[in-house]
Amino acid sequence: MFSRTLGLVFGMAVASATGFWLDGPQGLLAGALIVCVYTLLKDLWKGQKLANWLRHNNVQEPPEMGGIWGDLIDRMKRILNEQRKQTKLEQQRLQDFLLAIQASPNGVVLLDPEGRIEWCNQTAALHLGMDAKRDLMQHVVHLVRDPVFKKYLSTDVHEGEVIIDGRNASLQHTVKLSVQLHNYGENRQLLLTRDVTAVAHADAMRRDFVANVSHEIRTPLTVMSGFIETLQNLPLNEQEREQYLGLMSTQALRMQELVNDLLILSQLEGSSLPSSSDPVLLSNLMGAIESEARGLSASQHVSADEPQVLHFEAPEGVQILGVAKELHSAVSNLVNNAVRYTPAGGLITALWTVLPDQRIQFSVVDTGPGIASEHLPRLTERFYRVDRSRSRESGGTGLGLSIAKHVMQRHGGELKIESELGKGSRFVLVFPASRVVL
Repeated sequence: MFSRTLGLVFGMAVASATGFWLDGPQGLLAGALIVCVYTLLKDLWKGQKLANWLRHNNVQEPPEMGGIWGDLIDRMKRILNEQRKQTKLEQQRLQDFLLAIQASPNGVVLLDPEGRIEWCNQTAALHLGMDAKRDLMQHVVHLVRDPVFKKYLSTDVHEGEVIIDGRNASLQHTVKLSVQLHNYGENRQLLLTRDVTAVAHADAMRRDFVANVSHEIRTPLTVMSGFIETLQNLPLNEQEREQYLGLMSTQALRMQELVNDLLILSQLEGSSLPSSSDPVLLSNLMGAIESEARGLSASQHVSADEPQVLHFEAPEGVQILGVAKELHSAVSNLVNNAVRYTPAGGLITALWTVLPDQRIQFSVVDTGPGIASEHLPRLTERFYRVDRSRSRESGGTGLGLSIAKHVMQRHGGELKIESELGKGSRFVLVFPASRVVL
């Protein structure tokens, strides 16, 4: 700045002196004026170059200028570069933020003050059946036509969440969504969606479980209460008393079996996975189960002319690594079910087979009435019964297959069920090779 001022003063002095020498006082004034006009025009020209540079936003190619204009351009270039870096950084942060929201398992929709969609992630689009690009600036109630959602959106205060059906819901596949609105900014709204199908299903299972347990226990309790009232109020002979006490004992045993199975399920769900270092000898396991099955068969068909035919087979020396109590429960439940539902004179075959890939399977094949195909997917549900009246007559708690399924999951195996009406059933337990000791 000082050098520029000094140069201007020096130029004016030279021009004035030259003008005074040529034309006296008038020449002096003319020389000074010429220098001022020249300097002004030069600055206007440089200012125009600077304006053009800024207008085209070409920070990397500034005009070549010296003096104060060069310093000014250098400083502006540094400021513009810094602003450009800051803008790029903010854009990257925004992009990272949007990518994070895209990766969220929950749906996010940004609504303007009119309720139109400004942005949404793919999860929300999937939940609500929208197109993340095509449906931008569409009113959300035109796309989500659920009456519960429309009523919720129309209220002034959105406290809590509402549950609506997802767009992909069908008669075979239920989808439940949790939807909640939050206000932000200037009259804008944040719409959050969450898939709560599993939670709703678990809640329904809990209600069904409580209802089923209550029903299963209430029936024997009702019978026992009636017999107790009869014993208290009516004079009975010894034979009648023995008959009523026997029926009461049967109902008490039924409740005890139910409680025991419930405790087994609770222990299976709450305990750690079984060890892979505890061997269970199959021949010993099958010996105990065969004894139980033959006793159950004899008690169920006391008056039958032709008893059931039971065949058991297990390879000698083969062991399974796992919890003996759990394995016994899974295998005995399959065998006992076969005994209960196979009529007198029927054949029940229970055998262990080592597969070519070193896995081992236990199969129970019976000649009972069989099960219709529509029931097969639900057989392992707790308390699920194909025929409730027939199940009551045959005994059982309705938890056996659920217990077997849990045991197999804990041991890394699987339960397979094959059946056809009128042709019997086949239940198979398959254990991984890692748990087999040959």
